[in-house]
Amino acid sequence: MPSPVNALGQARSSRSNMAPDTCCCSAVALQRRLPILAWLPDYSLQWLKMDFIAGLSVGLTVIPQALAYAEVAGLPPQFGLYSAFMGCFVYFFLGTSRDVTLGPTAIMSLLVSFYTFHEPAYAVLLAFLSGCIQLAMGFLRLGFLLDFISCPVIKGFTSAATVTIGFGQIKNLLGLQNIPRQFFLQVYHTFLSIGETRVGDAVLGLVCMVLLLVLKLMRDHVPPVHPEMPPGVRLSHGLVWTATTASQNNYRVDANQELLAIGLTNVLGSLVSAYPVTGSFGRTAVNAQSGVCTPAGGLVTGALVLLSLDYLTSLFYYIPKAALAAVIIMAVAPLFDTKIFGTLWRVKRLDLLPLVVTFLLCFWEVQYGILAGTLVSLLILLHAVARPKTQVSEGLVLVLQPASGLHFPAIEALREAVLKRALEGPPRRCVVLECTHVSCIDYTVVLGLGDLLEDLHRQGAALVFVGLQVPVLRALLAADLKGFQHFSTLEEAEKYLQQDPGTQPYNSCDDPVPEHKIALLKA
Repeated sequence: MPSPVNALGQARSSRSNMAPDTCCCSAVALQRRLPILAWLPDYSLQWLKMDFIAGLSVGLTVIPQALAYAEVAGLPPQFGLYSAFMGCFVYFFLGTSRDVTLGPTAIMSLLVSFYTFHEPAYAVLLAFLSGCIQLAMGFLRLGFLLDFISCPVIKGFTSAATVTIGFGQIKNLLGLQNIPRQFFLQVYHTFLSIGETRVGDAVLGLVCMVLLLVLKLMRDHVPPVHPEMPPGVRLSHGLVWTATTASQNNYRVDANQELLAIGLTNVLGSLVSAYPVTGSFGRTAVNAQSGVCTPAGGLVTGALVLLSLDYLTSLFYYIPKAALAAVIIMAVAPLFDTKIFGTLWRVKRLDLLPLVVTFLLCFWEVQYGILAGTLVSLLILLHAVARPKTQVSEGLVLVLQPASGLHFPAIEALREAVLKRALEGPPRRCVVLECTHVSCIDYTVVLGLGDLLEDLHRQGAALVFVGLQVPVLRALLAADLKGFQHFSTLEEAEKYLQQDPGTQPYNSCDDPVPEHKIALLKA
């Protein structure tokens, strides 16, 4: 069998010998689009056992949550289950993570409620349209756009959504009627109608919340399972753990492939009356902590949901809204990050700005909060690009070192700073621009540096460059700037500038380019 190097050489020299590499690349590409092909050939009975347990655990979690989240979306309870099973089967083929589960979530349900006006037909149409957009983004590989939504924006959004969702269930918890859905009106009318509380609903809701809280505390203090435990004890331990697990799981996945999976789930889900779904924090954590090995665990979850739809649909009518409200409140409460404000205050206080903007505007309209927070984050990012921090060393020779790259919004500010410091008083000082941290420049920067060279020369000063990386050096040499001088070390530059600048030929480039750099420039 030829070595990879020989195979590569043969592939470059002859089209007839490209078939093996092409097949290999095609297989890799196919596995990337159908991740099931990567793990299914190695599937084992041990994996089957773990996936079955995890799928059962997630199924027991998703059924009550789906019924409750349908209420958040303003839809009949069964629509939560309609939305809960399609993602299990689609993700089995397209998912890149063994842990992630797709289905209805509290925050997605809240977003759906703003656009569907309690009309199931609008919710189904929304699922189809959002799925088409997500598929298009996945095929166009636009997953990188998600990188522009910063963590403070996400935290502000989820915290505001937690408050909105949780307070929105107070009316069901207390049995209040005719409460509007807009948050501020909802707060006003809830307190205005507090005297109309139905005692039975309030007692039932509070009992359910206390029960869920007790189960959570039991989960936190239950001892670990040991093989020597009696079967009954192990079973009860498993039931308590399964019923009470709502933690987040940090799992990095392929954003473009996930867009394809979620998009196809929403498109196909719209055919079975589902509303838009996405990945669930809580159920993903349940899946991971249950020891899931592959996305096959979703098949068990999906089957369990379908069985519930087949045999339990007639009973959904009798589920008290107060009980569903308790489930929702206890499910979303952990999503409110109380520590993020203090953390950002200690780490970087400026990041509090997009967090607070997102948090406050989300109470008006969720989508406006996200857009405003993202815009503020981008403005902060652009300001850092336009005004990079520069370290300045004063002396007979002025040394400036940009702490980051140089891009066209920053060149005018740099030019003004250099001229001000170099020419502010006699004697006029020469300038060293230390470019160790500058990895690339654009044409506008090149023009700006050329103007700066001329301005300093007219005032009897000089500008030289130190520590130029090869791409930057190549660009500056290609521009043939008048008076351009560069050195490898700061000591060489200062020694050169200690001479009388007026005696130096302005159009010269006495410092030769090293031979290894000449080769790179000619390449």
